[in-house]
Amino acid sequence: MALQLALPVRLPDDASFANFHVCAHNRAAVERLVRFVASGAGSLYLHGPPGSGRTHLLQAACHASEERGAAIVYLPLAELGEAPPGELFAGLEANALVCLDDADHVAGRAGWEEALFHLHNRCLEAGCRLLLAAALPPAQAGFRLADLRSRLQGGEFVALAPPDDEARIDALMLRARNRGLVLDREVARFVWARSARSMAALMAVLERLDAASLDAGRRLSIPFVKDVMGW
Repeated sequence: MALQLALPVRLPDDASFANFHVCAHNRAAVERLVRFVASGAGSLYLHGPPGSGRTHLLQAACHASEERGAAIVYLPLAELGEAPPGELFAGLEANALVCLDDADHVAGRAGWEEALFHLHNRCLEAGCRLLLAAALPPAQAGFRLADLRSRLQGGEFVALAPPDDEARIDALMLRARNRGLVLDREVARFVWARSARSMAALMAVLERLDAASLDAGRRLSIPFVKDVMGW
């Protein structure tokens, strides 16, 4: 089960490998991550620019592990920067999988880097898999503690490329199908052209359209989308 903290940490239940659209240039990276979660060891460092799906994939890794009965913990470090790192990381190696999102958010902060270095060592000794995500690879992420950089660079690291526009439209259509919605490409392109371009914004639009479609008993057409969204 996930670690329960007296902190604003919640693992969303809608992130899975099945509803992550895998474009051609990210297929090898996602397949490597899936193998790591299923039977890997040590640490894996996943990096890619904003919009590449890092957070979704870390949360999907947590859900996949939980489905196998494994104990997991997911910590979004960008949201927890004021927490005491030693206390936050204490005992995490008792889990089967520890996922640290936005790991580069604490780069350059001596107390955090020291705590992360010791957590990394404890995870290796305990056989706990450590999965980290950041925007840049270890050598470029701003970590100053040489021992920590060495540990991170000594493990596996996998790069994600940002999806292009067509891949994002495909992802939007996939998420609609998973909700039981019919969203054809013409309508998806219309949504993409008018919405904010982040996947979070697109998912918020999709959720709103899903609720409106259910209430009205109407399919997702361009006129219906215009009416609901005020476009």
